[in-house]
Amino acid sequence: MTDTKISHPHDHFMKELLSYPETAGALLRERLPEAVVKFLSTKPPELIPDSFVDKALRGHLSDRLFEVETVNGKTAFLYILIEHKSTPDHKVGWQLLRYLVEILKQWEKKHPGWDRLPTIVPFVFYHGLDEWQIPDEFLHLVDSEASWRPYLLNFRFSVLDLGRVPDRALSQNHRLRARLLVMKYATRKAQQVAIRDLLIETLRQAPDDLGPIIRYLIQVYCYDESTLRKIIREVRPEEEATMMSQFAQDIRREALQEGMQQGMQQGMQQGMQQGIQKGRLEGEAKLLLHILPRRFGPLPDEIFERVYKADPDTIETWADRVLDAESLEDVFAE
Repeated sequence: MTDTKISHPHDHFMKELLSYPETAGALLRERLPEAVVKFLSTKPPELIPDSFVDKALRGHLSDRLFEVETVNGKTAFLYILIEHKSTPDHKVGWQLLRYLVEILKQWEKKHPGWDRLPTIVPFVFYHGLDEWQIPDEFLHLVDSEASWRPYLLNFRFSVLDLGRVPDRALSQNHRLRARLLVMKYATRKAQQVAIRDLLIETLRQAPDDLGPIIRYLIQVYCYDESTLRKIIREVRPEEEATMMSQFAQDIRREALQEGMQQGMQQGMQQGMQQGIQKGRLEGEAKLLLHILPRRFGPLPDEIFERVYKADPDTIETWADRVLDAESLEDVFAE
């Protein structure tokens, strides 16, 4: 699976997290340098609904820009660049420079009579598997004589590498700690099962985030259905049946839409109607083969062959049986 496909649930999950002023403020106050934090006013950060990441890089980068007020009444911006790849991008300083300039260009259009530019503090959020070991300054990328450094453009940026932070020290904010915990282990497949009990403990303090976190687990974790049900049962048992049914429907719809989009793209060359039909079939088959192992374990080869040869209506019938069936045979019963 490519980085682009992997990053989509991370991107959505992180942006949703940072859309809440309380959790965004907690992250910034807990992880930015003290020299910056001590000058921030008590007002929550205001999200600026823009992205400055190039389209070509959105497979592994996303961003959030916040406007804040200082204790001296000045306006400043806090820019978060979110790195979703397992391995850090050593050119992150170059990306930051480009995006900071773009932010200032847009700000200048709104303030043509400016006297002084606003402050922009860059901050890198990283939750990949490999440890972040890249120097935290732009000049790391510049090939120059050491004696020239005082005359060259340079800036430093803070980095939050979730892998370096102990689980229980991720945040004092319950919502933020739950979200950071699942993001930390999203790329650490071998350790995902081991944190189940800690995740349950953390979610009990942030039950309102159970829904989006379970959806994230379904999309990126190795958890089977029984583990997901246990987490829901331990946090909000009354919602177990409703949530699992809704998630199954959502996954099915998303897989179908993805398959139809792929089919429509192919249909530009092969005929639109034929492409849509093929996309529907691929989406339904992909969904069913994704859900079945979570209910019944590894599938025999003949099941794959049978699903791929079936028509969309038959696959839909099988998919409707998955949640209630007690065995694989019940799903495929004539």
